[in-house]
Amino acid sequence: MRGMTIKKIMFTEEELGGIVSELADKINSDLCGAESLTVLCVLKGAVMFTADLVRRLNVPDIRIEFIRASSYGKSDVSSGEVSVGDATGDIRGRDVLVVEDIIDTGRTLNSLKERLLNMRPKSLRFCGLFDKPSRRIADFKADYVGAVIPDEFIVGYGLDYAECYRHLPYVAVIELNS
Repeated sequence: MRGMTIKKIMFTEEELGGIVSELADKINSDLCGAESLTVLCVLKGAVMFTADLVRRLNVPDIRIEFIRASSYGKSDVSSGEVSVGDATGDIRGRDVLVVEDIIDTGRTLNSLKERLLNMRPKSLRFCGLFDKPSRRIADFKADYVGAVIPDEFIVGYGLDYAECYRHLPYVAVIELNS
């Protein structure tokens, strides 16, 4: 594995908390009066974000489910091949919020959206902590976005490089060393 160097901190732990709170406020406003919600966490990168987000939601009955979806593998660029696993729970007839760490090319979430719509949820919304619209290939737009970021490779707060650095409490821009 190539080494890496942290170039700069993009978002501190406190800034991430503010972004998550703002997203939760928007989602709570849109779901005002909803009795239940299935939050579908896209593994593995969105786990920390999902945990923080659901603790701020005001829906009485929240179910947390998981799905594995990826186009990166152990690389720092998308392979273009989307791998989507099976959702861990039944979403038929339920309001569903898909929570993703980063929206990049849009391929992964487009594939996921198509698959989930076939499962006939009552409603389907997408929330991305970060969005890199400059990398978009597929036509995908999330319902909720925490922050639009430049085309830089980031790690921390669930985001990884080759399965490492997810544990960092902040988000950092990295430089890969040869």
